[in-house]
Amino acid sequence: MQLRLTRPWRDLNEAEVSRLPGQLGVYELADEDGQVIYVGYAGGKSLFGLRSAVQGHIGSTRAARFRYEVNSQYMSRYHELLMLHARDDGDIPELNRATHSRRRSPVG
Repeated sequence: MQLRLTRPWRDLNEAEVSRLPGQLGVYELADEDGQVIYVGYAGGKSLFGLRSAVQGHIGSTRAARFRYEVNSQYMSRYHELLMLHARDDGDIPELNRATHSRRRSPVG
Protein backbone atom coordinates (compact mmCIF):
# COMPACT_ATOMS: atom_id res chain seq x y z
CA MET A 1 0.00 0.00 0.00
CA GLN A 2 1.22 3.46 -0.89
CA LEU A 3 1.43 5.98 1.92
CA ARG A 4 0.93 8.96 -0.37
CA LEU A 5 -2.14 9.58 -2.48
CA THR A 6 -1.28 8.31 -5.95
CA ARG A 7 -4.17 9.42 -8.14
CA PRO A 8 -3.30 12.13 -10.64
CA TRP A 9 -4.23 15.73 -9.87
CA ARG A 10 -7.52 17.00 -11.33
CA ASP A 11 -8.55 20.61 -11.88
CA LEU A 12 -10.78 21.90 -9.09
CA ASN A 13 -13.91 22.81 -11.05
CA GLU A 14 -17.57 21.76 -11.18
CA ALA A 15 -17.10 19.38 -14.12
CA GLU A 16 -14.33 17.41 -12.43
CA VAL A 17 -15.92 17.42 -8.99
CA SER A 18 -19.25 16.17 -10.39
CA ARG A 19 -17.44 12.97 -11.42
CA LEU A 20 -16.43 12.17 -7.85
CA PRO A 21 -18.11 9.25 -6.10
CA GLY A 22 -20.49 9.81 -3.24
CA GLN A 23 -18.31 7.69 -0.99
CA LEU A 24 -16.23 8.18 2.15
CA GLY A 25 -12.57 9.03 1.74
CA VAL A 26 -9.77 11.56 1.90
CA TYR A 27 -8.54 14.25 -0.46
CA GLU A 28 -5.75 16.77 -0.94
CA LEU A 29 -5.99 20.25 -2.40
CA ALA A 30 -3.02 21.86 -4.14
CA ASP A 31 -2.26 25.36 -5.40
CA GLU A 32 -1.21 26.23 -8.96
CA ASP A 33 2.36 25.16 -8.19
CA GLY A 34 1.28 21.70 -7.03
CA GLN A 35 2.01 22.41 -3.36
CA VAL A 36 -0.47 20.62 -1.08
CA ILE A 37 -2.29 23.28 0.93
CA TYR A 38 -5.03 21.19 2.54
CA VAL A 39 -5.83 17.61 3.49
CA GLY A 40 -9.49 16.83 4.07
CA TYR A 41 -11.92 13.97 4.43
CA ALA A 42 -15.47 13.05 3.58
CA GLY A 43 -16.96 11.31 6.58
CA GLY A 44 -20.32 9.99 7.61
CA LYS A 45 -21.78 13.50 7.87
CA SER A 46 -20.83 14.43 4.28
CA LEU A 47 -24.15 14.41 2.44
CA PHE A 48 -22.71 13.22 -0.89
CA GLY A 49 -19.34 11.94 0.31
CA LEU A 50 -16.23 13.08 -1.51
CA ARG A 51 -18.27 14.97 -4.10
CA SER A 52 -19.84 17.36 -1.59
CA ALA A 53 -16.70 17.67 0.56
CA VAL A 54 -14.49 18.72 -2.36
CA GLN A 55 -17.22 20.83 -3.97
CA GLY A 56 -17.24 23.04 -0.89
CA HIS A 57 -13.73 24.23 -1.76
CA ILE A 58 -14.48 25.48 -5.28
CA GLY A 59 -13.86 29.22 -5.30
CA SER A 60 -13.37 29.42 -1.54
CA THR A 61 -9.60 28.92 -1.40
CA ARG A 62 -6.66 29.35 -3.73
CA ALA A 63 -6.76 25.62 -4.41
CA ALA A 64 -6.48 24.81 -8.10
CA ARG A 65 -6.29 21.01 -8.08
CA PHE A 66 -7.40 18.02 -6.06
CA ARG A 67 -6.84 14.30 -5.78
CA TYR A 68 -8.65 11.76 -3.66
CA GLU A 69 -8.83 8.23 -2.33
CA VAL A 70 -11.97 6.28 -1.46
CA ASN A 71 -11.38 4.83 1.99
CA SER A 72 -13.84 3.64 4.63
CA GLN A 73 -11.16 4.22 7.28
CA TYR A 74 -11.09 7.90 6.34
CA MET A 75 -10.21 9.30 9.77
CA SER A 76 -7.16 7.06 10.22
CA ARG A 77 -6.08 7.80 6.66
CA TYR A 78 -6.60 11.56 7.18
CA HIS A 79 -4.34 11.52 10.26
CA GLU A 80 -1.78 9.43 8.40
CA LEU A 81 -1.61 11.97 5.56
CA LEU A 82 -1.22 14.85 8.01
CA MET A 83 1.63 13.04 9.76
CA LEU A 84 3.36 12.41 6.43
CA HIS A 85 3.18 16.10 5.57
CA ALA A 86 4.46 17.09 9.00
CA ARG A 87 7.38 14.69 8.69
CA ASP A 88 8.34 15.63 5.13
CA ASP A 89 7.60 19.37 5.18
CA GLY A 90 8.13 20.21 8.84
CA ASP A 91 4.45 21.07 9.35
CA ILE A 92 0.96 20.12 8.26
CA PRO A 93 -0.48 21.82 5.14
CA GLU A 94 -1.13 25.54 5.38
CA LEU A 95 -4.94 25.47 5.45
CA ASN A 96 -4.99 22.68 8.06
CA ARG A 97 -2.90 24.74 10.50
CA ALA A 98 -5.79 26.90 11.71
CA THR A 99 -7.75 23.79 12.67
CA HIS A 100 -4.83 22.22 14.49
CA SER A 101 -3.07 25.34 15.81
CA ARG A 102 -3.83 24.68 19.48
CA ARG A 103 -2.86 21.04 19.45
CA ARG A 104 0.57 19.73 20.29
CA SER A 105 0.74 17.06 17.59
CA PRO A 106 -0.25 17.43 13.93
CA VAL A 107 -3.10 15.00 14.37
CA GLY A 108 -4.70 15.73 17.63
